[in-house]
Amino acid sequence: MTQFVLVAGAWLGSWAWDEVVPELRAAGHGAHALTLSGLAGKQGVPAGQQTHVQDIVGEIERLDLRDVVLVGHSYSGIPVGQAAEHIGDRLAHVVFVDSNVPADGGSFLSAWPSGRAMVEASMAANDGCWAPLTAADYGGQGLTDEQIARIVAGSTPHPGATLSEPAVLARPLGELPATYIKCLLDGAEPTDDVAELLKSERWRLVEMDTGHWPMFSQPGGLARILLQCAGAS
Repeated sequence: MTQFVLVAGAWLGSWAWDEVVPELRAAGHGAHALTLSGLAGKQGVPAGQQTHVQDIVGEIERLDLRDVVLVGHSYSGIPVGQAAEHIGDRLAHVVFVDSNVPADGGSFLSAWPSGRAMVEASMAANDGCWAPLTAADYGGQGLTDEQIARIVAGSTPHPGATLSEPAVLARPLGELPATYIKCLLDGAEPTDDVAELLKSERWRLVEMDTGHWPMFSQPGGLARILLQCAGAS
């Protein structure tokens, strides 16, 4: 039985996977959605980049999970990619859902030079946190008004230190068994760093004709892809 560990991106908590988890469990697998420190029900908990890595590793070890398919969406691809190294033979596969990927010594902000000033201005105005998006920011991403309202209502400020602290990788990310899910409404092509990783024989690309938040816009389709990843691991 595969054990899925699901980590959502910036501003979101475990609740973001509420429509995906039942699909995975109905197929006979374990599914564990995490809330990272400083977010959702863990608001106020101090958090840096390595805190989030340890959140993931610690939960996998606490539950003694094996045959783990580790899933990271958006920002959370960065801690998920690092955590995948730390869990050793517990790992079966990593899935990056339209996500950032870690680079040793690099951060979320250093990999996004065009957005850095905007994020830092938001952090300066919000006690060191990146303020959540507004409803208008979710336009063109395949979401209904109801889905957008749900995301906006549940989002919480994202702790800024997790965005600026560098990732730490002991070995090349391309050595991990991985699937990258590209959501086409958020851009037709993977970013350059992802394209380079996809040259690895251990990585594969899957496309979804939806926006950046497929756990809301196409939860059933996303669940089917994750189940295929379990079969490939």
